[in-house]
Amino acid sequence: MAPSTARTATAWGFLAPAVLLISLSVLIPAAMALVMSFTQSGLDVSEPLRFVGLANIRRLLADPMFFKVLGTTLLYLVGVVPPVVLGSLLLAVLVNRQLPGIHWFRAAFYTPVLVSIVVAAIAFRWLYAETGLINGWLSALLGEGFRPIGFLTNPLLALPAVMVVTLWKGLGYYMVIFLAGLQGIPTDLYEAAELDGSEGWRKHRDITLPLLRPYVTLVAVVSAIAATKVFEEVYLMTQGGPADATKTLVYYVYDQAFAELEISYACTVGLALFVIVLLLSLVRFAFTGDKAPA
Repeated sequence: MAPSTARTATAWGFLAPAVLLISLSVLIPAAMALVMSFTQSGLDVSEPLRFVGLANIRRLLADPMFFKVLGTTLLYLVGVVPPVVLGSLLLAVLVNRQLPGIHWFRAAFYTPVLVSIVVAAIAFRWLYAETGLINGWLSALLGEGFRPIGFLTNPLLALPAVMVVTLWKGLGYYMVIFLAGLQGIPTDLYEAAELDGSEGWRKHRDITLPLLRPYVTLVAVVSAIAATKVFEEVYLMTQGGPADATKTLVYYVYDQAFAELEISYACTVGLALFVIVLLLSLVRFAFTGDKAPA
């Protein structure tokens, strides 16, 4: 066997377990969901699938609930991505300093990433409860005339309340990405900028932001994809309510598949979600190219 052939066979041998695992857990289920989106499945999973062509897609385009949850998902994206990008960038700038004990601050800001989403959701549900800590503080501050706020029962407040959990969980993660970019910027550039009169936040505007542009694009796109696929926070905190105010695309897929038992239609909604995530991924590749970190 030629050396190049042997190296290729060895490489595929190491890759085979990962390829097999990805095929069984991702590729094959994705292909089955794609096929099922063009079929009609019954309540009995043992019944053969009935091909219906584009009927599910036409149903999707005529479904007002789909467009409502699509709007909610886009609103979630708009409400989460800008604060995540700006907040994590500011945190990275703050902790990118040679100060005594700065590593403790980095660890503190990263700690929410390590907290289970189940624990975080339960904790925030307790904080948001009408007898919870936030309403308790407001009651003590505003006096007896204060009426408890239903953060998770008010359709106008429920979605922002869930967004806060996503922000709390994500800031530390994206801070690390920005911190890696900041530590890759030569200090000579900042010293030269100070000689030119660029000080304080102005040097970050002149040097940091331009050099971190690939990282900003990466964080924006990755956080947008994560916000588009949000599910755990909604499921654990609001179950899509109140009045479907927090029902997102992924939760709608879950609802159609496991509550309504509309498996084929749920696959169609999932196909629409896949197209949206694919477009966001293409945006990342178009704007970052080879300059973005892995």
